[in-house]
Amino acid sequence: MSAPRSARSRVLSGIRPTGDSFQLGNYVGAVRHWAAMQDENDCYFFLADLHALTEAPEPDKLRERTRNAVAQLLALGVDPQRSTVFAQSHVAEHAELGWILGCLTGFGEASRMTQFKEKGGGTVGLFTYPVLQAADILMYQADSVPIGEDQRQHLELTRDLAQRFNARYGDTFTLPGAYAGRAGERIKDLQDPTRKMSKSIGGNGTVWVLDEPKAITKKVKSAVTDAGREVRAGEDKPGITNLLTILAVCTGKAVPELEEAYDGKGYGDFKGDVAEAVVELFAPVRARYAELVADPAELDRVLATGAERARAVALETMTAVRERVGLLAPRS
Repeated sequence: MSAPRSARSRVLSGIRPTGDSFQLGNYVGAVRHWAAMQDENDCYFFLADLHALTEAPEPDKLRERTRNAVAQLLALGVDPQRSTVFAQSHVAEHAELGWILGCLTGFGEASRMTQFKEKGGGTVGLFTYPVLQAADILMYQADSVPIGEDQRQHLELTRDLAQRFNARYGDTFTLPGAYAGRAGERIKDLQDPTRKMSKSIGGNGTVWVLDEPKAITKKVKSAVTDAGREVRAGEDKPGITNLLTILAVCTGKAVPELEEAYDGKGYGDFKGDVAEAVVELFAPVRARYAELVADPAELDRVLATGAERARAVALETMTAVRERVGLLAPRS
């Protein structure tokens, strides 16, 4: 049975459950935009637990983090009634399509992917990570994928593999593009504003969505700033620019408007206001998260419902893929 397709554009994105909490950069650059996409797009959002295995997490910890990640997504505005929310591992076709696409991927092009190079090597799983990522996208015939600049290489590989498959076996996959909506701002590390805020780096430079208010305030007030006292954005003021970006996201005000508001004021007042704005932004999220995570059965139900919807699409895609590459259909 063919899975019905909405007339709306289909968008797909995923996030790895590799930490106990999302960080401010995840929210600003990705999840808040996911919530905004739901009204106008057919959205598929998944927890990339297979990708998380490249970091060899403790099994019980991975299960806990996957449920926690679902709870955070819902608390941050992702609605499972309007979007398909599921765990990657609950749709076995992801791994199957990853293998098939891997058989079309050259060793040279895989070795050029930054994911493996930046970590100086690693497991075969890390090496083939971008191929599985391509399978994640192509499985759902996504029209577009929300990406940052650091993900553009992955999208290019996905398009290359889709075109290669289509040329060899016939028109099968939709060629995805970058999501045309507003690009996510890149939040930088509070202690080193030359690098992005990161779950893997953590420390006092990372603000977690689930941080207590006192922790948020301490981190923001101790954030690295720049020479001078002017609260303005610019390449010569990466620390203040980062804090202005954060305040703009939290308040909905434009950076030039904030620069004008803080004209003549010092860093102390400014950083105090940034801290207060972040605390206020995440206070209702933390409260809603606490309610959701207290009911793991409901979180599992959300994932099961999402996986059922996702599998309907995956089965349709893989039925065509198996037939076109020459795999025998199993007897019923």
